Amino acid sequence: MQLWILIVISLVEIGLFAMLLHFFVRLRKSEDLLFKLSEGQQTLMDKLRTNAELERELMQSFTVRQAGLQSLNASLEERSAELNALLEQAQAMSRSPQFLREVIISGKRKGRTAAQLAKATGLSLDEVELILAQTE
Repeated sequence: MQLWILIVISLVEIGLFAMLLHFFVRLRKSEDLLFKLSEGQQTLMDKLRTNAELERELMQSFTVRQAGLQSLNASLEERSAELNALLEQAQAMSRSPQFLREVIISGKRKGRTAAQLAKATGLSLDEVELILAQTE
């Protein structure tokens, strides 16, 4: 009987040892998985830092470009105002009587008719003929 008790206790100890070995193997697998997760988390954090840095640089670049565009827009507005003033001055000069007279006389010398000159200058045919009559 003592032999049977000894055998049963030995079997129980072997079973406990097997269970302990099984838990140790599972613990090792869990540690490996935890290590891989930690590495993945570190990689993710590095990527997040890189993305945050890129976003910051992008925002700085955007701010610089926005300021450049505003400066360029102001320059374009000034240039537009200058060109409009020049255009108004040119239109005023082109409508001056002396300029129209010179255009009509020059056109007559080139062989244009009074009707063509009236159409080109925007004057009536009578006005063109009057100017031509004064120059003869």
